[in-house]
Amino acid sequence: MLLHISTQDGRPIYQQIVQQVKYLIAAEQVQPHEELPAVRVLAEQLLINPNTVARAYRELETMGLVYKRPGAGTYVSDTGSPLSLRERRRILCGHLDALLAEARQMRFELEDVMALLKERAALLSAEPKEGSKS
Repeated sequence: MLLHISTQDGRPIYQQIVQQVKYLIAAEQVQPHEELPAVRVLAEQLLINPNTVARAYRELETMGLVYKRPGAGTYVSDTGSPLSLRERRRILCGHLDALLAEARQMRFELEDVMALLKERAALLSAEPKEGSKS
């Protein structure tokens, strides 16, 4: 599990961890019952205080996204799937809002953006997938 912390983000570090783990769960990059890195291990990787990681894990547990097994670690909850669609839509909407705002600033019409989006989608779907043989 790769997380990135930014001091320029403006959000507290624990919230950055929470958001990134939520994204990983929503994107199904971590699976139900998969163990998250131990608090101390993640703190060492991110060069932060273990209490910060513990706070993020507690928040994720409160949200029902992870659960703890005493003495065994923190695991992804299997209840992540309903959140998964809602969270993925929220993330995608954020990207779309930014795209539309930028397109408006550059004076593109919605029809032009849609045509370009379809063109890019066709190009991406034509590219060979990772791990597939060409």
